[in-house]
Amino acid sequence: MATRLIGGTGRVNHNFADAATAIPLGVAFALARRGATPRFTDGLDRVEGGERHHRIGAHAHDGLPMGLVVYVARVLPVGLAATPPSIALAQGSRADDELAEARRLNQEATAIRSSGKFSEAVPLVQRALAIQEKILGPEHPDVAASLDNLAGLYRDQGKYADAEPLYRRALAIGEKVLGPEHPGVAASLNNLAGLYHAQGKYAQAGPLYQRALAIGEKTVGREHPNVAASLNNLALLYGAQGKYAEAEPLQRRALAIQEKALGPEHPDVATSLNNLAELYHAQGKYAQAEPLYRRALTIREKALGPEHPAVAESLNNLAELYDAQGKYAQAEPRYRRALAILEKALGREHPDVATVLDSLAGLYKAQGKYAEAGPQYRRALAILEKALGPEHPNVATVLEHLAAVLRKTNRTAEAEGMEARARTIKAKHAPTAPAK
Repeated sequence: MATRLIGGTGRVNHNFADAATAIPLGVAFALARRGATPRFTDGLDRVEGGERHHRIGAHAHDGLPMGLVVYVARVLPVGLAATPPSIALAQGSRADDELAEARRLNQEATAIRSSGKFSEAVPLVQRALAIQEKILGPEHPDVAASLDNLAGLYRDQGKYADAEPLYRRALAIGEKVLGPEHPGVAASLNNLAGLYHAQGKYAQAGPLYQRALAIGEKTVGREHPNVAASLNNLALLYGAQGKYAEAEPLQRRALAIQEKALGPEHPDVATSLNNLAELYHAQGKYAQAEPLYRRALTIREKALGPEHPAVAESLNNLAELYDAQGKYAQAEPRYRRALAILEKALGREHPDVATVLDSLAGLYKAQGKYAEAGPQYRRALAILEKALGPEHPNVATVLEHLAAVLRKTNRTAEAEGMEARARTIKAKHAPTAPAK
Protein backbone atom coordinates (compact mmCIF):
# COMPACT_ATOMS: atom_id res chain seq x y z
CA MET A 1 0.00 0.00 0.00
CA ALA A 2 1.31 3.35 -0.94
CA THR A 3 1.01 6.23 1.44
CA ARG A 4 -0.47 9.60 1.08
CA LEU A 5 1.31 12.81 1.80
CA ILE A 6 1.01 14.00 5.31
CA GLY A 7 -0.70 17.28 5.74
CA GLY A 8 0.71 20.32 7.28
CA THR A 9 2.96 21.54 4.59
CA GLY A 10 2.14 25.14 5.00
CA ARG A 11 -1.59 25.34 4.95
CA VAL A 12 -1.89 26.03 8.64
CA ASN A 13 -2.33 29.71 9.25
CA HIS A 14 -1.21 31.62 12.30
CA ASN A 15 -2.94 34.97 12.42
CA PHE A 16 -2.31 38.01 14.55
CA ALA A 17 -5.20 38.67 16.86
CA ASP A 18 -5.88 40.48 20.08
CA ALA A 19 -4.14 38.80 22.99
CA ALA A 20 -7.38 38.75 24.90
CA THR A 21 -9.07 36.75 22.18
CA ALA A 22 -6.37 34.42 21.03
CA ILE A 23 -8.70 31.78 19.70
CA PRO A 24 -8.34 29.57 16.69
CA LEU A 25 -10.25 30.79 13.65
CA GLY A 26 -11.56 28.34 11.17
CA VAL A 27 -10.44 25.08 9.79
CA ALA A 28 -7.36 25.15 7.69
CA PHE A 29 -8.00 22.24 5.38
CA ALA A 30 -9.83 19.04 5.40
CA LEU A 31 -8.87 15.73 6.80
CA ALA A 32 -6.64 14.02 4.33
CA ARG A 33 -8.34 11.00 3.05
CA ARG A 34 -5.50 9.09 1.66
CA GLY A 35 -3.90 6.66 3.93
CA ALA A 36 -6.31 4.10 5.16
CA THR A 37 -4.45 4.27 8.38
CA PRO A 38 -5.65 7.08 10.56
CA ARG A 39 -3.51 10.13 10.83
CA PHE A 40 -3.79 13.71 11.73
CA THR A 41 -5.32 15.65 8.97
CA ASP A 42 -4.23 13.02 6.63
CA GLY A 43 -4.47 9.63 5.37
CA LEU A 44 -6.77 7.74 3.09
CA ASP A 45 -5.92 5.48 0.21
CA ARG A 46 -7.10 4.90 -3.27
CA VAL A 47 -6.86 1.75 -5.32
CA GLU A 48 -4.72 2.13 -8.38
CA GLY A 49 -4.30 -0.85 -10.57
CA GLY A 50 -4.57 -3.24 -7.68
CA GLU A 51 -2.53 -1.28 -5.19
CA ARG A 52 -3.30 1.45 -2.73
CA HIS A 53 -1.71 4.80 -3.32
CA HIS A 54 -1.52 6.87 -0.15
CA ARG A 55 -1.34 10.52 -0.88
CA ILE A 56 0.76 13.03 0.88
CA GLY A 57 -1.46 14.08 3.63
CA ALA A 58 -4.03 12.57 5.74
CA HIS A 59 -6.75 11.05 3.69
CA ALA A 60 -7.63 7.63 2.75
CA HIS A 61 -7.14 8.61 -0.80
CA ASP A 62 -3.74 8.87 -2.30
CA GLY A 63 -1.45 11.72 -2.47
CA LEU A 64 -0.31 14.45 -0.22
CA PRO A 65 -2.95 16.31 1.65
CA MET A 66 -3.06 20.01 1.12
CA GLY A 67 -2.43 20.92 4.68
CA LEU A 68 -3.38 20.12 8.20
CA VAL A 69 -6.93 20.37 9.14
CA VAL A 70 -6.21 21.38 12.67
CA TYR A 71 -7.40 24.74 13.87
CA VAL A 72 -4.43 26.73 14.90
CA ALA A 73 -4.28 29.28 17.63
CA ARG A 74 -4.24 32.79 16.35
CA VAL A 75 -0.83 34.13 16.99
CA LEU A 76 -1.08 36.61 19.78
CA PRO A 77 -0.12 40.05 18.62
CA VAL A 78 3.17 41.45 19.59
CA GLY A 79 1.71 44.31 21.58
CA LEU A 80 3.55 47.24 23.01
CA ALA A 81 4.00 47.12 26.75
CA ALA A 82 3.12 50.22 28.75
CA THR A 83 6.28 51.98 29.89
CA PRO A 84 6.33 52.49 33.66
CA PRO A 85 6.67 56.13 34.71
CA SER A 86 9.92 55.30 36.48
CA ILE A 87 11.65 54.44 33.23
CA ALA A 88 13.34 57.24 31.40
CA LEU A 89 11.56 58.47 28.29
CA ALA A 90 14.53 57.58 26.11
CA GLN A 91 14.53 54.03 27.43
CA GLY A 92 10.80 53.75 26.91
CA SER A 93 11.11 54.96 23.37
CA ARG A 94 13.82 52.40 22.63
CA ALA A 95 11.71 49.63 24.13
CA ASP A 96 8.71 50.66 22.03
CA ASP A 97 10.86 50.72 18.92
CA GLU A 98 12.24 47.27 19.64
CA LEU A 99 8.80 45.82 20.27
CA ALA A 100 7.57 47.39 17.07
CA GLU A 101 10.48 45.67 15.31
CA ALA A 102 9.47 42.35 16.92
CA ARG A 103 5.96 42.86 15.60
CA ARG A 104 7.31 43.59 12.13
CA LEU A 105 9.53 40.50 12.22
CA ASN A 106 6.60 38.28 13.19
CA GLN A 107 4.46 39.75 10.44
CA GLU A 108 7.21 39.29 7.87
CA ALA A 109 7.69 35.71 9.04
CA THR A 110 3.96 35.07 8.64
CA ALA A 111 4.08 36.29 5.04
CA ILE A 112 7.15 34.17 4.27
CA ARG A 113 5.53 31.14 5.90
CA SER A 114 2.47 31.58 3.68
CA SER A 115 4.74 31.25 0.66
CA GLY A 116 6.04 27.92 1.97
CA LYS A 117 9.55 29.17 2.80
CA PHE A 118 9.50 27.86 6.34
CA SER A 119 13.24 27.75 7.02
CA GLU A 120 13.59 31.40 5.97
CA ALA A 121 10.91 32.45 8.44
CA VAL A 122 12.52 30.75 11.45
CA PRO A 123 15.33 33.27 12.15
CA LEU A 124 12.86 36.15 11.95
CA VAL A 125 10.65 34.66 14.64
CA GLN A 126 13.69 33.79 16.74
CA ARG A 127 14.79 37.44 16.62
CA ALA A 128 11.28 38.62 17.54
CA LEU A 129 11.19 36.17 20.44
CA ALA A 130 14.55 37.34 21.77
CA ILE A 131 13.40 40.97 21.71
CA GLN A 132 10.14 40.16 23.51
CA GLU A 133 11.83 38.06 26.20
CA LYS A 134 14.34 40.86 26.87
CA ILE A 135 11.75 43.64 27.16
CA LEU A 136 8.57 41.89 28.33
CA GLY A 137 10.04 39.00 30.32
CA PRO A 138 9.89 35.26 29.68
CA GLU A 139 6.24 34.81 30.70
CA HIS A 140 4.43 37.49 28.71
CA PRO A 141 1.54 36.47 26.41
CA ASP A 142 3.34 38.00 23.42
CA VAL A 143 6.29 35.71 24.15
CA ALA A 144 3.86 32.79 24.07
CA ALA A 145 2.60 34.00 20.69
CA SER A 146 6.09 33.96 19.20
CA LEU A 147 6.75 30.55 20.75
CA ASP A 148 3.61 29.29 19.01
CA ASN A 149 4.79 30.83 15.74
CA LEU A 150 8.20 29.24 15.98
CA ALA A 151 6.77 25.86 16.96
CA GLY A 152 4.43 26.01 13.98
CA LEU A 153 7.33 26.60 11.63
CA TYR A 154 9.15 23.60 13.03
CA ARG A 155 6.02 21.49 12.69
CA ASP A 156 5.66 22.60 9.07
CA GLN A 157 9.13 21.16 8.43
CA GLY A 158 8.42 17.92 10.27
CA LYS A 159 10.73 18.92 13.13
CA TYR A 160 8.32 17.69 15.77
CA ALA A 161 10.89 17.26 18.53
CA ASP A 162 11.85 20.92 18.17
CA ALA A 163 8.24 22.09 18.09
CA GLU A 164 6.93 20.24 21.15
CA PRO A 165 8.84 22.07 23.94
CA LEU A 166 7.93 25.42 22.40
CA TYR A 167 4.24 24.56 22.26
CA ARG A 168 4.43 23.29 25.84
CA ARG A 169 6.12 26.45 27.04
CA ALA A 170 3.52 28.62 25.28
CA LEU A 171 0.77 26.59 26.94
CA ALA A 172 2.38 26.94 30.37
CA ILE A 173 2.64 30.72 29.95
CA GLY A 174 -0.99 30.94 28.93
CA GLU A 175 -2.18 28.87 31.87
CA LYS A 176 -0.17 30.95 34.33
CA VAL A 177 -0.86 34.41 32.91
CA LEU A 178 -4.36 34.01 31.46
CA GLY A 179 -5.71 31.20 33.63
CA PRO A 180 -6.36 27.53 32.79
CA GLU A 181 -9.74 28.18 31.19
CA HIS A 182 -8.92 31.15 28.95
CA PRO A 183 -9.76 30.86 25.22
CA GLY A 184 -6.07 31.50 24.47
CA VAL A 185 -5.21 28.38 26.46
CA ALA A 186 -7.70 26.44 24.35
CA ALA A 187 -5.86 27.67 21.26
CA SER A 188 -2.53 26.45 22.65
CA LEU A 189 -4.08 23.11 23.53
CA ASN A 190 -5.29 22.77 19.94
CA ASN A 191 -1.80 23.54 18.66
CA LEU A 192 -0.11 20.96 20.86
CA ALA A 193 -2.80 18.40 20.08
CA GLY A 194 -2.30 19.08 16.39
CA LEU A 195 1.39 18.31 16.74
CA TYR A 196 0.61 14.94 18.30
CA HIS A 197 -2.11 14.34 15.71
CA ALA A 198 0.39 14.94 12.90
CA GLN A 199 2.65 12.26 14.37
CA GLY A 200 -0.11 9.72 14.83
CA LYS A 201 0.03 10.08 18.63
CA TYR A 202 -3.74 9.96 18.92
CA ALA A 203 -3.88 8.97 22.58
CA GLN A 204 -1.96 12.14 23.46
CA ALA A 205 -3.89 14.40 21.10
CA GLY A 206 -7.41 13.37 22.12
CA PRO A 207 -7.47 14.65 25.73
CA LEU A 208 -5.98 17.97 24.64
CA TYR A 209 -8.62 18.48 21.96
CA GLN A 210 -11.33 17.52 24.44
CA ARG A 211 -10.02 19.97 27.03
CA ALA A 212 -9.91 22.74 24.41
CA LEU A 213 -13.50 21.94 23.48
CA ALA A 214 -14.62 22.07 27.11
CA ILE A 215 -12.92 25.44 27.62
CA GLY A 216 -14.58 26.84 24.52
CA GLU A 217 -18.04 25.64 25.48
CA LYS A 218 -17.65 27.18 28.93
CA THR A 219 -16.11 30.51 27.93
CA VAL A 220 -17.71 31.43 24.61
CA GLY A 221 -20.78 29.18 24.55
CA ARG A 222 -21.75 25.95 22.84
CA GLU A 223 -22.71 27.62 19.57
CA HIS A 224 -19.68 29.81 19.01
CA PRO A 225 -17.58 29.30 15.85
CA ASN A 226 -14.51 28.58 17.98
CA VAL A 227 -16.35 25.62 19.48
CA ALA A 228 -16.98 24.47 15.93
CA ALA A 229 -13.22 24.63 15.38
CA SER A 230 -12.57 22.31 18.32
CA LEU A 231 -15.34 19.97 17.18
CA ASN A 232 -13.74 19.83 13.74
CA ASN A 233 -10.37 18.97 15.23
CA LEU A 234 -11.77 16.19 17.37
CA ALA A 235 -13.78 14.85 14.43
CA LEU A 236 -10.66 14.80 12.29
CA LEU A 237 -8.80 12.90 14.99
CA TYR A 238 -11.52 10.25 15.12
CA GLY A 239 -11.65 10.11 11.33
CA ALA A 240 -7.91 9.55 11.18
CA GLN A 241 -8.40 6.50 13.38
CA GLY A 242 -11.27 5.16 11.29
CA LYS A 243 -13.79 6.00 14.02
CA TYR A 244 -16.25 7.39 11.53
CA ALA A 245 -19.36 6.82 13.66
CA GLU A 246 -17.82 9.02 16.37
CA ALA A 247 -16.50 11.62 13.95
CA GLU A 248 -19.65 12.26 11.92
CA PRO A 249 -21.92 13.73 14.65
CA LEU A 250 -19.14 16.06 15.76
CA GLN A 251 -18.58 17.21 12.20
CA ARG A 252 -22.29 17.74 11.66
CA ARG A 253 -22.57 19.74 14.87
CA ALA A 254 -19.64 21.92 13.79
CA LEU A 255 -21.31 22.52 10.44
CA ALA A 256 -24.62 23.46 12.08
CA ILE A 257 -22.90 25.94 14.41
CA GLN A 258 -21.08 27.61 11.55
CA GLU A 259 -24.13 27.83 9.29
CA LYS A 260 -26.11 29.46 12.10
CA ALA A 261 -23.38 31.80 13.33
CA LEU A 262 -21.69 32.71 10.04
CA GLY A 263 -24.31 32.07 7.37
CA PRO A 264 -24.57 29.25 4.81
CA GLU A 265 -22.06 30.75 2.38
CA HIS A 266 -19.17 31.52 4.71
CA PRO A 267 -15.75 30.01 3.84
CA ASP A 268 -15.60 28.24 7.22
CA VAL A 269 -18.86 26.50 6.32
CA ALA A 270 -17.14 25.30 3.16
CA THR A 271 -14.34 23.87 5.28
CA SER A 272 -16.74 21.87 7.43
CA LEU A 273 -18.58 20.68 4.34
CA ASN A 274 -15.24 19.57 2.97
CA ASN A 275 -14.36 17.75 6.19
CA LEU A 276 -17.69 15.95 6.26
CA ALA A 277 -17.22 14.97 2.63
CA GLU A 278 -13.80 13.60 3.58
CA LEU A 279 -15.41 11.28 6.12
CA TYR A 280 -17.73 9.88 3.47
CA HIS A 281 -14.89 9.69 0.95
CA ALA A 282 -12.79 7.69 3.40
CA GLN A 283 -15.61 5.16 3.74
CA GLY A 284 -16.18 4.84 0.01
CA LYS A 285 -19.51 6.68 0.24
CA TYR A 286 -18.82 8.64 -2.90
CA ALA A 287 -22.43 9.56 -3.68
CA GLN A 288 -22.72 11.25 -0.28
CA ALA A 289 -19.35 12.97 -0.53
CA GLU A 290 -19.73 14.52 -3.97
CA PRO A 291 -22.54 17.05 -3.30
CA LEU A 292 -20.73 18.25 -0.17
CA TYR A 293 -17.50 18.77 -2.09
CA ARG A 294 -19.40 20.59 -4.82
CA ARG A 295 -21.18 22.87 -2.37
CA ALA A 296 -17.87 23.68 -0.67
CA LEU A 297 -16.33 24.52 -4.04
CA THR A 298 -19.25 26.80 -4.97
CA ILE A 299 -19.03 28.66 -1.65
CA ARG A 300 -15.31 29.19 -1.99
CA GLU A 301 -15.49 30.37 -5.58
CA LYS A 302 -18.18 32.88 -4.64
CA ALA A 303 -16.69 34.07 -1.35
CA LEU A 304 -12.98 33.98 -2.18
CA GLY A 305 -12.79 34.16 -5.95
CA PRO A 306 -12.06 31.48 -8.57
CA GLU A 307 -8.27 31.67 -8.15
CA HIS A 308 -7.98 31.39 -4.38
CA PRO A 309 -5.87 28.52 -2.94
CA ALA A 310 -8.92 27.23 -1.03
CA VAL A 311 -10.67 26.78 -4.38
CA ALA A 312 -7.69 24.72 -5.51
CA GLU A 313 -8.07 22.56 -2.41
CA SER A 314 -11.73 21.90 -3.24
CA LEU A 315 -10.86 21.09 -6.84
CA ASN A 316 -8.13 18.71 -5.69
CA ASN A 317 -10.50 16.94 -3.31
CA LEU A 318 -13.20 16.61 -5.95
CA ALA A 319 -10.62 15.31 -8.41
CA GLU A 320 -9.48 12.73 -5.86
CA LEU A 321 -13.08 11.60 -5.44
CA TYR A 322 -13.39 10.99 -9.19
CA ASP A 323 -9.92 9.46 -9.24
CA ALA A 324 -10.91 6.96 -6.55
CA GLN A 325 -13.82 5.84 -8.73
CA GLY A 326 -11.68 5.49 -11.85
CA LYS A 327 -13.30 8.56 -13.45
CA TYR A 328 -9.99 9.80 -14.73
CA ALA A 329 -11.40 12.03 -17.45
CA GLN A 330 -13.29 13.99 -14.79
CA ALA A 331 -10.39 14.04 -12.34
CA GLU A 332 -7.54 15.25 -14.55
CA PRO A 333 -8.88 18.70 -15.55
CA ARG A 334 -9.67 19.46 -11.92
CA TYR A 335 -6.17 18.50 -10.83
CA ARG A 336 -4.75 20.68 -13.57
CA ARG A 337 -6.91 23.66 -12.65
CA ALA A 338 -5.96 23.25 -8.99
CA LEU A 339 -2.29 23.13 -9.97
CA ALA A 340 -2.56 26.28 -12.09
CA ILE A 341 -4.28 28.18 -9.28
CA LEU A 342 -1.66 27.23 -6.72
CA GLU A 343 1.29 27.96 -8.98
CA LYS A 344 -0.13 31.43 -9.65
CA ALA A 345 -1.22 32.20 -6.09
CA LEU A 346 1.59 30.60 -4.07
CA GLY A 347 4.43 30.11 -6.52
CA ARG A 348 5.74 27.08 -8.36
CA GLU A 349 7.79 25.82 -5.41
CA HIS A 350 5.16 25.89 -2.68
CA PRO A 351 4.54 22.58 -0.84
CA ASP A 352 0.85 22.64 -1.80
CA VAL A 353 1.92 22.57 -5.44
CA ALA A 354 3.73 19.33 -4.62
CA THR A 355 0.51 17.95 -3.17
CA VAL A 356 -1.35 18.36 -6.43
CA LEU A 357 1.60 17.13 -8.49
CA ASP A 358 1.61 13.98 -6.37
CA SER A 359 -2.11 13.52 -6.96
CA LEU A 360 -1.77 14.11 -10.69
CA ALA A 361 1.11 11.65 -10.87
CA GLY A 362 -0.99 9.11 -9.03
CA LEU A 363 -3.71 9.55 -11.64
CA TYR A 364 -1.26 8.76 -14.42
CA LYS A 365 0.19 5.85 -12.49
CA ALA A 366 -3.28 4.37 -11.99
CA GLN A 367 -3.71 4.35 -15.77
CA GLY A 368 -0.29 2.83 -16.41
CA LYS A 369 1.03 6.12 -17.84
CA TYR A 370 4.37 5.79 -16.10
CA ALA A 371 6.23 8.09 -18.48
CA GLU A 372 3.85 10.89 -17.48
CA ALA A 373 3.76 10.02 -13.78
CA GLY A 374 7.52 9.98 -13.20
CA PRO A 375 8.25 13.65 -14.00
CA GLN A 376 5.38 14.83 -11.80
CA TYR A 377 6.66 12.80 -8.85
CA ARG A 378 10.21 14.05 -9.42
CA ARG A 379 9.07 17.66 -9.45
CA ALA A 380 6.98 17.12 -6.29
CA LEU A 381 10.00 15.53 -4.61
CA ALA A 382 12.30 18.44 -5.55
CA ILE A 383 9.79 20.98 -4.19
CA LEU A 384 9.37 19.18 -0.88
CA GLU A 385 13.08 18.61 -0.36
CA LYS A 386 13.71 22.31 -0.88
CA ALA A 387 10.75 23.63 1.11
CA LEU A 388 10.52 21.11 3.94
CA GLY A 389 13.97 19.58 4.05
CA PRO A 390 15.28 16.20 2.85
CA GLU A 391 14.03 14.30 5.91
CA HIS A 392 10.42 15.45 6.08
CA PRO A 393 7.81 12.63 6.20
CA ASN A 394 6.22 13.88 2.97
CA VAL A 395 9.54 13.45 1.20
CA ALA A 396 9.48 9.78 2.23
CA THR A 397 5.95 9.44 0.82
CA VAL A 398 6.90 10.80 -2.59
CA LEU A 399 10.05 8.70 -2.65
CA GLU A 400 7.85 5.62 -2.22
CA HIS A 401 5.48 6.77 -4.94
CA LEU A 402 8.29 7.43 -7.37
CA ALA A 403 9.96 4.12 -6.49
CA ALA A 404 6.75 2.30 -7.40
CA VAL A 405 6.80 3.89 -10.85
CA LEU A 406 10.47 3.03 -11.30
CA ARG A 407 9.74 -0.60 -10.48
CA LYS A 408 7.00 -0.63 -13.10
CA THR A 409 9.56 0.54 -15.65
CA ASN A 410 12.22 -1.99 -14.57
CA ARG A 411 14.50 0.55 -12.91
CA THR A 412 14.86 -1.61 -9.85
CA ALA A 413 18.20 -0.37 -8.55
CA GLU A 414 17.08 3.27 -8.48
CA ALA A 415 13.78 2.22 -6.89
CA GLU A 416 15.55 0.29 -4.14
CA GLY A 417 17.70 3.31 -3.30
CA MET A 418 14.63 5.52 -2.94
CA GLU A 419 12.81 2.93 -0.85
CA ALA A 420 15.79 2.61 1.48
CA ARG A 421 15.93 6.38 1.90
CA ALA A 422 12.19 6.51 2.58
CA ARG A 423 12.55 3.83 5.29
CA THR A 424 15.33 5.82 6.95
CA ILE A 425 13.23 8.99 7.01
CA LYS A 426 10.21 7.17 8.39
CA ALA A 427 12.25 5.53 11.12
CA LYS A 428 13.34 8.96 12.32
CA HIS A 429 9.73 10.09 12.60
CA ALA A 430 8.27 6.89 14.04
CA PRO A 431 6.01 7.62 17.03
CA THR A 432 7.57 6.81 20.38
CA ALA A 433 5.67 5.58 23.40
CA PRO A 434 4.84 8.37 25.85
CA ALA A 435 7.05 8.49 28.93
CA LYS A 436 5.61 6.81 31.98
